[in-house]
Amino acid sequence: MIENLLTGFYVVLTPANLLYCFIGVTIGTLVGVLPGLGPTAAISLLLPITFSVTPVSAIILLAGIYYGAQYGGSTTSILVNIPGEAASIVTCLDGYQMARSGRAGPALGISAMGSFIGGTFGVVGLMLLAPPLADIALKFGPPEYFTLLLMGLTLLIYLASGSIPKAFIMAVFGFILAGIGQDQIEGVPRFTFGVMEFMDGIGLVPVVMGVFGISEVLLNVEQELARVIYETKIKRLFPNKKDWADSARPIIRGSLLGFLLGILPGGGAVISSFVSYALEKRVSKYPEKFGTGVIEGVAGPETANNSATAGAFVPLLTIGIPSNVVMALLLGALMIHGITPGPLLMERQPQLFWGVIASMYLGNAMLLVLNLPLIGLWVKVLKIPYRVLFPLILLFCLIGVYSLNSSTIDMYVMIGSGIFGYLAKKFDYEAAPLALAFVMGPILENSLRQSLLMSQGSFLIFVTRPLSAVNLTIVSLLMLSPFLPWMKRRREALTESVKG
Repeated sequence: MIENLLTGFYVVLTPANLLYCFIGVTIGTLVGVLPGLGPTAAISLLLPITFSVTPVSAIILLAGIYYGAQYGGSTTSILVNIPGEAASIVTCLDGYQMARSGRAGPALGISAMGSFIGGTFGVVGLMLLAPPLADIALKFGPPEYFTLLLMGLTLLIYLASGSIPKAFIMAVFGFILAGIGQDQIEGVPRFTFGVMEFMDGIGLVPVVMGVFGISEVLLNVEQELARVIYETKIKRLFPNKKDWADSARPIIRGSLLGFLLGILPGGGAVISSFVSYALEKRVSKYPEKFGTGVIEGVAGPETANNSATAGAFVPLLTIGIPSNVVMALLLGALMIHGITPGPLLMERQPQLFWGVIASMYLGNAMLLVLNLPLIGLWVKVLKIPYRVLFPLILLFCLIGVYSLNSSTIDMYVMIGSGIFGYLAKKFDYEAAPLALAFVMGPILENSLRQSLLMSQGSFLIFVTRPLSAVNLTIVSLLMLSPFLPWMKRRREALTESVKG
């Protein structure tokens, strides 16, 4: 393992990959600082620029944006009381109150240090857990793989913050989009409507840029966020001994909790930060003070959401299953580069696997340097008017999507997806199930058809194999959850806590 990690550092310490790592974490911090964007929209918008670089550089850049956004999001939560991205919502509760009482420095400092510790812990966990999981996954056949993918997608639908029927509808629509193009086994055109550009299917980039990027711009344009930056001199960024004593246990608990929840489908940074806050409030000797500016309310959630980002890479790199929508985008990016993540990734692409892990170590160190000394710069960035920012984003979207294939069809797909994503969000239909189904659709279909070829068309193959049968049982329980009172109450309690 040490030799493999050294190989990873050898890969990432090349000038090009080091530069992409730095660019990724810097853009990620900027995305986290600017309210209204977020890592999903940013990665969707920047996917096109990664197609001209090596797969290793592309994933290093995109991964840096993902975990970098978790760092930047705390800045706006503490100074403006507006979360830069969803996982930092809970940081507003105590972080902003600390700023109002003149303790913005320690709040920002413990947020950055906790994020660094949590992120590093998550990378260590990823490094230790990935190889044995990959060995287990090698024993999976098409039936096990199909039911595992189905279980992951069902869990994501189950944990959607909106209604399960709406999430299911979006997933079905994602599968329909994934089916456009030539049948991979028989070569028969499906849903192309005579459009030659659709023979190879609809591109991932135009769809995700529209559904996540354009729709976010449209939503933010119609609502003016009141950004009142708390004007205070930020001093003493490094927490004192009492702050460290109060934060030590929340940071440890947040690291463990975040990593474990990050691995689970539908878990990730958002749920881990809320669960961490709830846990700290429950174990605290003074729970009534939470929400008034206690440092534990910043340290725990900020550590947990950064640890969760590393944990999310475990199922993606070892089994090939994305645990959230950002991982689905990374899966799509890998597939565009001709790489299929899964149990054989470490053997076939060791430089990519260990290079990405090594880049996370360096990226977390870079983020610590970027966040503490450059707080003043990020505060100035917060003052950029949206009327300047959003038209530039739209322009870059149009240029980026057209540059892929020099195709106006891609531009129409992106604009149509953007309008669809905007309307979907207005009517409380989440876009994440659609994106996940769109990315996982071809893999799911191939696994299903391979399984049926193995069994000569019999669906009994999914219940006669033990692991496949267990996965199907879990899927059935989750799909029946709206009709089971105790499961329905549990889910409603969880989604209400996330909505905050």
